[in-house]
Amino acid sequence: MLFHAQKNQTSYGEAVGILLLDSGAPFIQGDVGNATTYDFPVRFKRIDGLTVTRILAHDQSFVEKMIEGACELEREGVKAITGDCGFMAIYQKEVKQAVGIPVLLSSLLQIPFIKSTIPNGTKVGILTANSKALTPEVFEQIGIASDDSLVISGLENYRNFREAALDETGTLDSDKIRTEVVEAAKELITRNQGIRSILLECSMLPPYAADVQKATNLPVYDFVTMINYAYSAIKTRHYADTM
Repeated sequence: MLFHAQKNQTSYGEAVGILLLDSGAPFIQGDVGNATTYDFPVRFKRIDGLTVTRILAHDQSFVEKMIEGACELEREGVKAITGDCGFMAIYQKEVKQAVGIPVLLSSLLQIPFIKSTIPNGTKVGILTANSKALTPEVFEQIGIASDDSLVISGLENYRNFREAALDETGTLDSDKIRTEVVEAAKELITRNQGIRSILLECSMLPPYAADVQKATNLPVYDFVTMINYAYSAIKTRHYADTM
């Protein structure tokens, strides 16, 4: 088999490229920003200046930087592009138009699929980093109606999560955050009996998905479920012709 070098490419085999916020939070295993989360190589690119504060304020001035980062990842050989914040939904339309590969910037993109798997009249529970920032406009950017079928609960008032993810103190106590996330999930389904699935919006929440599932006995979707699904589509499995 003959191989050819790709122009401007210095490493190979990274199928998924991940655009990162300019964040000072630690990324533990299971976080979108931790390479050991995946069973395949990934390639990271930070968008300088795009801080947590700016993304939560829906700062549209970073559209061009997001496009530049995505185009650079594409030139470097990735086959799909994602992000590490669900609020990157506000850039989804522009970025997907700028590249020739799949773009999945937000975990929220899974909502239509999730809704198609549960009975009409039931609900999807969404745990988000900041409920005040998850406005109908964010959903509109990815073509999703923010209606009564989406029940949103924020983690901004849970101290340990807020300090690690929003205040970016540089310290993360995973045990304490796990307790907070599970508490928030249980409260969410207690207040809304019709919830049939849970979506974790924030890229820092996948480490706690199994705990949420155990506590609620519901399907739990997050950034990693989306990224793994995308990977299975861009790197399809080869099956041997055997019985």
